[in-house]
Order: sequence, then C-alpha cells, then structure tokens
Amino acid sequence: MNKTRLVIFFSTLCFLFFTVTSGTAADLKSIQLVKPQMDGGRLLMHVLKERKSSRDFSEKKLPIRVLSNLFWAASGINRIGTSKRTVPSTMNWQEIDIYVATKEGLYLYDSQQHRLEPILKQDIRALTGTQTYVADAPVNLVYVADFARMGNAVRESKDFYAAVDTGFIVQNVYLYCASEGLATIVRAMIDRVPLAQAMQLRPEQRIILAQTVGYPRR
Repeated sequence: MNKTRLVIFFSTLCFLFFTVTSGTAADLKSIQLVKPQMDGGRLLMHVLKERKSSRDFSEKKLPIRVLSNLFWAASGINRIGTSKRTVPSTMNWQEIDIYVATKEGLYLYDSQQHRLEPILKQDIRALTGTQTYVADAPVNLVYVADFARMGNAVRESKDFYAAVDTGFIVQNVYLYCASEGLATIVRAMIDRVPLAQAMQLRPEQRIILAQTVGYPRR
C-alpha cells in the first residue's frame, strides 16, 4: 500500500470513528412533552421558604411529567395563541434558549411545540461545568443567549439584558424544583469555549449560565 492510500485509509478511519462516537441529531428522536399540570404544586409562600441550592444529586432519570412541568415553568407558553411565556423578556426579544444535556444527548427546548428537539447524540454533561457532579446528574440546563435576536443594541446592553432574562428563567426553575422536591443549583463555573464547540453554537450565541436539576441523593 503506497503513501497516498495509507493517508486515505487512516483519514477514513478517523472520520468513521468520529461519526460513531459523537453521533448526530439524526440519531436522536424528539421528545414530545405532555401538557403541564395546572392543578398541582405547593403554596407559593411555602415554595419560597424552601427554595435552596443543592450539590448532591441522584442519577435517577426525571419522568416525562416532571420534565414537562419543568420546561413549561422555565419558559413555556402561558397564553394560548401567543408567544408570551412564563418569564418576562426584554423588548420581547426572547433571546434565551434552553438546551438540556442528558445521558442520551443534547436537546433544545421548543416552547411553541412544548417539545425537546434533538441537537447531538452525545453525552456532554461533563462539559457543562467544572464541578464533578454535573457529569452524573440527570439534567443539566444550559442557558444560551442568541445576540442575533437583540436588534441593534450595543454589546454591553446585550450582555446585561441576556443575564437579566436568564435570571428570570433560573428562578422559575428554582421555584418549580422546590415545589416538586427536586434538587437544583445554578452555575457560572463553565469552560465556555469547549462547551460551545461541543454544542455546535454559532458565533453570535453566548453561554450565560447552566443549571443542574435532579432528585436529591437520599
């Protein structure tokens, strides 16, 4: 086998290895979430009293009902026939996307369809933060701002408002978790460059924060 054929052979092997190990969105299926429950939950004042951060998570998967309620609480449509959500958004830009990293792969929450759309068939949970527990927790939310949706605002304003709008979502998740008996913590310690590359984000997309959600370890 001559040198040219060797180069082609090993290049092909590398391509096949990358394809098999990383996977693509085509290898994942959409997850259709169920209608959120409107008759559940605890009294607001009790939930506020019990809101807290936790770093101790079980590896137990969250059932579809819990995921459905979680994402609707985070940023779901709460007025039928509109795009209005459970959280406010500066200038109604709605620039914050919620990605979810699970053992099965990476998904993006579609609030209009109340569905998780597949992005990547690869477990990237360990990349969503520098803390050890993120690699095994069942759900890591990654909040990504799309600056392309924020008009002609200057960069400083985009940074500020994206952080504010993310904060609204984070608190909704905290309150739902307190009501449901879930553990959660918001995180800023993220190595953003490799995570953005793994998520295949565009240059105008920025990772703001991440938030881990799961059952507390008993």
